[in-house]
Amino acid sequence: QVQLVESGGGLVQAGGSLRLSCAASGRTFTTHTMGWFRQAPGKEREFVGRIRWSGGAPSYADSVKGRFTISRDNAKATVYLQMNTLKPEDTAVYYCAAGDSFTTSGSPRFYNYWGRGTQVTVSS
Repeated sequence: QVQLVESGGGLVQAGGSLRLSCAASGRTFTTHTMGWFRQAPGKEREFVGRIRWSGGAPSYADSVKGRFTISRDNAKATVYLQMNTLKPEDTAVYYCAAGDSFTTSGSPRFYNYWGRGTQVTVSS
């Protein structure tokens, strides 16, 4: 009974930046971990990063370390994905997900709730 809505996707030139938002509503007190995933055409869904509502350092996939930053605003029940120095290979549908465990795994199987996704396209 958790709803997630992503926003902020769009078309950007290589080297540019975008900030994605994920607004959570419903029984958010049951969730502990918020994750970002992405999926390009013909590819498996890929872990991007995660953060916990309760604190601790965010974690990132190697492919985005140093370029992407995850943050949160607990009062607004919103998490963000700041994407800098974007590359064409970052083009994908980006999904927000919530899990009711304290998982640090990058596997989608540990996340119970998913948004519908937002398209990010990076042109060269």
